[in-house]
Amino acid sequence: MRVLGIDPSLQSTGFGIIESSGGEYLSVGYGTINPSPRLPFPQRLHMIESEIEKIIGTYGPVEAAIENPFHAQNVKTALTLGQVRGAILVALAARRCELHEYSALEIKKAVTGYGRADKSQVQVMVRALLRIDDDDMASDASDALAAAICHLNSRIFREKLAESG
Repeated sequence: MRVLGIDPSLQSTGFGIIESSGGEYLSVGYGTINPSPRLPFPQRLHMIESEIEKIIGTYGPVEAAIENPFHAQNVKTALTLGQVRGAILVALAARRCELHEYSALEIKKAVTGYGRADKSQVQVMVRALLRIDDDDMASDASDALAAAICHLNSRIFREKLAESG
């Protein structure tokens, strides 16, 4: 199964695709979507939406995982992030990619074992878990891969619970 992880941001939306096979996770691809700050806001949202659709078309994930923000630093940031998430949700719906949302605490705990881990700790663990040798990996991409790992772990746990009950 392939899962798309997404770390939404207007400046640099991270994405990462993971394939689960035989209890192992393999990174299929990752990167960032960086709309030019010179573009008008609606065009930046459109770029994020169309790039997510292209990624889904290229890699064929059947499910997607995204961080569900609990709070934002200020109202303007929260509104902007909400609009970016909206563009992403439209892309996922257009490509019939099932969405799953997780808190930052859940994602960090799934990857590092500690819900208050910082970005560098998450990145180190993502690279180790997926055996990625990339010193220049953007933190937005590693955060997206972490969301995908969290989803796969949660999915496996739910399946094992269903089998035992």
